Amino acid sequence: MLSYKYTAKDAKTGQNISAEVQADSEQSAAKAIKERGLVPLDIKLSDTGEGGLLGHFTNRVTAKDKILFSRQLSTLINAGLPIVQSLRNVGDQTPSKPLKAIISQLIFSVEAGEAFSVALSKHPKVFNQVFVSLVAAGETSGTLDVALERIANQQEKDAEILSKVRGAMIYPLIVILVMIAVVGFMIIKVLPQVETLYKDLPEGGNLPLLTTILLSISRFTIKYWVFIIIGLVLTIFLTSRWARTVGGKRYIDKFKMRAWPIGPLFMKLYMARFARTGTTLVASGVPLIQMLQITGDAISNVHIEESLDKAIEKVKGGKALSESLRGDSNFLSLVPNMIQIGEQSGSLEEMLSKVADYYEKEVDQQIKTISTVIEPVLMVLLGIFAFIIVAAVLMPIYGLAGKTIIK
Repeated sequence: MLSYKYTAKDAKTGQNISAEVQADSEQSAAKAIKERGLVPLDIKLSDTGEGGLLGHFTNRVTAKDKILFSRQLSTLINAGLPIVQSLRNVGDQTPSKPLKAIISQLIFSVEAGEAFSVALSKHPKVFNQVFVSLVAAGETSGTLDVALERIANQQEKDAEILSKVRGAMIYPLIVILVMIAVVGFMIIKVLPQVETLYKDLPEGGNLPLLTTILLSISRFTIKYWVFIIIGLVLTIFLTSRWARTVGGKRYIDKFKMRAWPIGPLFMKLYMARFARTGTTLVASGVPLIQMLQITGDAISNVHIEESLDKAIEKVKGGKALSESLRGDSNFLSLVPNMIQIGEQSGSLEEMLSKVADYYEKEVDQQIKTISTVIEPVLMVLLGIFAFIIVAAVLMPIYGLAGKTIIK
C-alpha cells in the first residue's frame, strides 16, 4: 500500500479538504476519495510512503517516537478524551513526519468504524504484533490506557537493552576501523617508498620473508585496488542477501546463540525479551497460547520461535508450560523453573517479571565483562600488527648493518 496526499472538495459544504489516503495506485486513491463523498482536485504520492532504501532511513519511525506516541495516547485516553480526539492531539504534538502521516491514516480508519487495533495492524512495519495484540486486549477489557502504558514500558525496556548492546559494540568497532586504516596506510603509502630504498642497498634482492610477503601484498593492493573494492562491495551485498534467506537467518541466529563470547550474552538477551514480553501480554489478559505465538515473533530468533511452536503443541495437549520448555537447549534452565513456581502459585506474571529483571541485569553485567575483556585484546592485536609492519621495514636494514659489522 502507498500513501497519497490529496486535495478534494466537499460536495456538501464546498470546502477544500487536504488529507492522506492509502491505496495501491492513484486510480484506487481517487476511487477511495470519491467514496468519501469528495471530489478529488489533486492527488500525488506522499513522500512519507515507502520509498526504497532512502525511504527506509528518512521515513523511519524510531523507537523513541513510538514510546512517546504510546505514553501520550495513554495519558489522553485516561483523561477521558475519545480515541479520535486523542489521536489528533498526539498527531499535532509529534515532531516525526512519518508518524504524523500514519496517525492521520489511523484517524481515518477509526472514523470509518474500524477498531483501533485493526487500524494499527495495517502498519506492521511500525506497530508489531505485540503492540497490536496488547491494544486489542485493552479494547476488549476497556483498559486501553493501561495497555498503552504497558506498551510504552515494554518498549522502553527493549530500547534500553538494545542501546547497551550497541554501545558495547562501538568501541571495538572504532578500534578495528583504526587498525584497518593504519595497516592500509602502511601497505599503500609507506611500504612502496621503503621498497625503493631496498633496491639501492647491496643485496637488496635478498629480503627477509616477512618483508617480501608484505611487499607482495602492497604491490597487489596498489595494482588491483579497484577489483578489491568491487569484491568487498559484492561480498557485503551477497552476504546481506544471504542473511535474509531462511538458511542464512538460521545459521546467523544459531551463531549468535552459541559463539563465544557473544553466545551467553544473546541467550540472556533472548530470555529477557521472552520474559518481559510474556509479562506484558499476561498482565493484559492475552491467552497463554496467543502469548507464546506473539512472543515467538517478538524474539526474532527462528530457533527459539521453533521451540515455542513445539511448546504450544505440548500445551495444547495438556502439558504445563514449564514442562513444555524444560530440557529445551534454546531456553536457559531458570526460565522453566521460575515459570513452574508461577504456575503452582498462580503468579505467572510476577515470576516472568522477576525472570526479565534478572536477565536484564545479567545482560548488563555481561556487556561490562565483554567490554573489559575485549579492550585489552584489541590493543594487543593493534600492537601486534604495528610490530609486524615495523619489523618488516627495519629487518633488512638491521640485516645489512650486521653483515657490514662482520666484514
